[in-house]
Amino acid sequence: MSTVMMSPPEPTQAHPVVPVWTGVVRHLHITPRAFLPMESFQELTLVAGKGIVGDRYLVGHEKGFYSHKPEDGRQITLFEIETLEALRRDAGIEMLPQEHRRNVTVEGVPLNHLVGKRFWLGEALLEATRLSTPCRHIEEILDKAVFDPMINRAGLNCKILQGGVVRVGDLVRWA
Repeated sequence: MSTVMMSPPEPTQAHPVVPVWTGVVRHLHITPRAFLPMESFQELTLVAGKGIVGDRYLVGHEKGFYSHKPEDGRQITLFEIETLEALRRDAGIEMLPQEHRRNVTVEGVPLNHLVGKRFWLGEALLEATRLSTPCRHIEEILDKAVFDPMINRAGLNCKILQGGVVRVGDLVRWA
């Protein structure tokens, strides 16, 4: 008796592939300028095409480490809580949510697979532009060797297409 392996059908307009994930916002952080510690908030206000109210990269008020390199797709940054767990497990590095210097820590969201995609973060609609790259700046601030373990795990840069409020506990879902 032979076994025939069949591939799943290709997606079509009648049967599109629908993502099966829904994530949750676990932590929110901003800082008014480079080198200052990230501050925790229960909610943040996102402004379409500009960034986060009060953050160092808000367009027109830039005071971040990379402000001299403006980038439309860096209006908000996200990081997976699962990466914090992996850094602890795989590299023995204890990193707190505010230490990765991204704005939003999410759980259950496959950030590396969202580049070029749109999704909802609370009331705001985002478009993922590229993966974040680890930087030596974080190592300098933290005095922890996180650069190599964070390669391909450093988070996601996004544009804010529709502003709104995002709160800890909000859902992250496909658009």
